[in-house]
Amino acid sequence: SQVIDEKERYANTPDELIPYVRQEPYRRYFIVPLEYTGPGREKPEPTDLDAVKIGLIAPEYRLVPPGVSMEDQYFEMGRHIIQGAVLAVEEANARGGYRGKLPYKLIKRNDPVLEVKDSWLWGPFSNQVVDLAYEDKVWAIVGTIGGENSHILIRICLKIEIPVVNVADTDPTFPETKIPWVFRPIADDRLQCYLLAKYAYEKMGYNRIAAIRVNGRYGRVGIKEFREASRRLGHPLLFELRYNYGQTDFSKHLQRIKNAPVDAVITWGNAEDSARLLKQMRAMGLKQPLLASDRIVCEKFLKIAGADAEGVVAAYPWDPTRDDPRLVSFKKRYQKRFGEPPETYAAHSYDGVNMLIQAIEKAGLNRAKIRDALDGFRTNIYHGVTGYIPLNDVYCDVGPIALAIVENGKFVFRSEGKLGIRLSKFSEK
Repeated sequence: SQVIDEKERYANTPDELIPYVRQEPYRRYFIVPLEYTGPGREKPEPTDLDAVKIGLIAPEYRLVPPGVSMEDQYFEMGRHIIQGAVLAVEEANARGGYRGKLPYKLIKRNDPVLEVKDSWLWGPFSNQVVDLAYEDKVWAIVGTIGGENSHILIRICLKIEIPVVNVADTDPTFPETKIPWVFRPIADDRLQCYLLAKYAYEKMGYNRIAAIRVNGRYGRVGIKEFREASRRLGHPLLFELRYNYGQTDFSKHLQRIKNAPVDAVITWGNAEDSARLLKQMRAMGLKQPLLASDRIVCEKFLKIAGADAEGVVAAYPWDPTRDDPRLVSFKKRYQKRFGEPPETYAAHSYDGVNMLIQAIEKAGLNRAKIRDALDGFRTNIYHGVTGYIPLNDVYCDVGPIALAIVENGKFVFRSEGKLGIRLSKFSEK
C-alpha cells in the first residue's frame, strides 16, 4: 500500500524515494498552487505598440576566452534554444501574430555565462535581464541554462513582476523558490536521477556506485539527487569525487575508483569532460558501466568517446523518438528552416515559447494576466512537440522521462514504459 496520499505527493516521487518517510512532517511544501496577490492585473493595456515583444536570454556568443566563460557546449545549447524560439515566433506571425493585429518580436540578449575560479559573475547577466524588462519592455522572458544565472534571473523577475519560462535549466531547486512568476516546461534532475537510480539498482542489480562530477552547481545538485535516491534505495554511494570544468587529467580520480569495489560509475558534467573521463577510464582498464546526465546526449560526446561510448546510460527529460504527429511535423519544419535536426533544447524552447504565446493570446497584454494564463496549464495540460507537459503546483514539468543508452554507436531512447519503471502518473510523452 502507498505510504502517502496522492494529494501530498510531490513531483512523482515514488513511495520508496520519499525523504524521511518514517516520520510524519509538520508540513509538506510545494503541494499547494502558487498565487500572485499583487495589483498587476489592474494595469491597463498599452495602445501604442507596433509589436508584442518576447524576451529571450541564452548563451549566444562568447565575450571572453574559455576558463573565464563556460565551455563551448553552453553556447551550442544556447544556439538551439534560440532557434527553437525563432521558429515558434515565426510560425505565430505566419498565423497572423497577436490576435491578428500585431506581430510578435523576439528580443534576444546574451547570457555570457562568466565564471572565474568557480564563482559566477552575475553583474553582466543581471544587467541583460533588467534591460529586457525596462529598456526593451518585453512581456515575458524565456531562458536560460545554468542554475546559477537562472536563480538570479527569477529573483530579478520577482521584483519586476514579469513571467519567466525556463526551457533548459534542470536544477531541481529552481521552482522551489516558490516564485509565482516562474514556469519550467522541462523535467528536472531530481526526476532524472530517480529514474536512473531505479534502473541502476533495480533493473541492473548494481550495489556499489561511485560518483565523479564537475565542481560546480550543475554537478553538485545533480549528484546530490542521485546520492539521496541511492541511500533511500538501500545503496549509499561509495564516495563522490570532483573535477574542474575543462579538466583533462582524471588519473588520480580513476585510481581511487580502481582501488575500490565499484560496480558502476556515475558522472554529472558536460559532454566533452565526460567523454574524456570515459576514455581515460577505459585506458586504465576500468570496465565499469558509466551512468551520466542528459548533457552527454549529443554528437560531441559520441565523437570524442568513440567506441568507448558503447553501453553508456544517460538520463533524459523526454523520449524524442515517440511516434507523435506533432513531433514528426516539427522535426521536418525545423530541419527545413535551420538545416539540422532539432535536439532537446530546441524542442523544449519551441514548446515553451508556444505555451507563452498561447498565454498571451488568452490574457492580453498584461504581465500578471499572462502569468495567470500560464498557471492555467496546470489543469489544462499543454500538448507540445515534447509530449504532454503536466505542470505541478510549482509549475515544473512532471511528465514521463526516459533513458538514453548508447547502442551500436548511437543513442537509443527508452521511455518509462519500455523500461518498466513508472514515475509519472501521466501518459507517455
